Amino acid sequence: MLIDNVKLTRIATGIMHAAGAPLAYAALVADHLVEANLKGHDSHGVGMVESYVHGMLQGLIAADRDVELVSDNGSILTFDGGRGLGRIVGMQATEQGMARARETGVCCVALGNASHLGRIGLFGERCADDGLISMHYVNVVGHDPSVVAHGGRDRRFITNPFCCVVPRPDGNHVVLDMATSTVAAGKVRVAQLNGLPMQDGALVDADGNPTNDPNILSAKPPGALTPFGEHKGYGLMVMCELLGGALGGNFTMQPGNARKGSTINNMFSVIINPGAVGGREGFADEVGVMLEYIVASETIEGVDQVLLPGDPERLRREQLMKDGIGVDENSWKLFLASGERAGFGAEQVEAILAA
Repeated sequence: MLIDNVKLTRIATGIMHAAGAPLAYAALVADHLVEANLKGHDSHGVGMVESYVHGMLQGLIAADRDVELVSDNGSILTFDGGRGLGRIVGMQATEQGMARARETGVCCVALGNASHLGRIGLFGERCADDGLISMHYVNVVGHDPSVVAHGGRDRRFITNPFCCVVPRPDGNHVVLDMATSTVAAGKVRVAQLNGLPMQDGALVDADGNPTNDPNILSAKPPGALTPFGEHKGYGLMVMCELLGGALGGNFTMQPGNARKGSTINNMFSVIINPGAVGGREGFADEVGVMLEYIVASETIEGVDQVLLPGDPERLRREQLMKDGIGVDENSWKLFLASGERAGFGAEQVEAILAA
């Protein structure tokens, strides 16, 4: 089915508010998830509502928590997310880091113990909207691992995102936002719900053999995701674990740490004011000329235009804002079921759809 993004946001807001999130926080989280759908990342879209509702109802997500400043060392700020909603505590920490970067030129932000942060690009884009560069190293903990190490066959990581955003004056920022696994785990969930095979190289079975079966992650014994780019993606995955986890939150995937069954993210961010480095205008000019040089590349057969990081999401968003967001039947059923568990029933959903 196709659904208007505004209506989908209202429904997601209602469900999460019914599950225990303050209304203002539920609205911000819903907008964050729907924005991920609009940018073509259904893995981080409203399909996450089921997980969020489960976490809130089980007491694994503290939906009313704000971020807590643990230490202030000038250009280094350390925060505890308190298992609060990732969109909320993550942005609170980021915005405090932005304010400090404007003062000092650079700020490192260590955020630990946040519930699922969602699409990390949001935090980088927020920095870029204020003309700031940012890098974000994230690890994923709180439940069993799902990604093998390069050369290994048993699971050691989750999907450990990395993000880097460079601002542009026109708002079309350069946004590199990616899992360090070949695909995000949510993309496997979407394929499984739609009965579609996964791309080559994304999954292995329990013996380490390649497979395209999206059901392999829930098999007994389970298979696993793979790092992207073999040893290169694996290396970046390790760095996200060590910087995001060990430094950002003192919480890595090693088995001595608790796994309570709910996703926890730790994030180490570096926020830079380019004006403190050597001049904002000179930086922007050089970035603009270089990007023009890149997109002027002669294309190969079948490619209309060379795109920059962030361009595919912008193009996808333009399309879906007009056409509506596609939600498959199985995902919609799970979405509605999560609403029922939270106390936001079918009649309330239908009233929003009919409005």
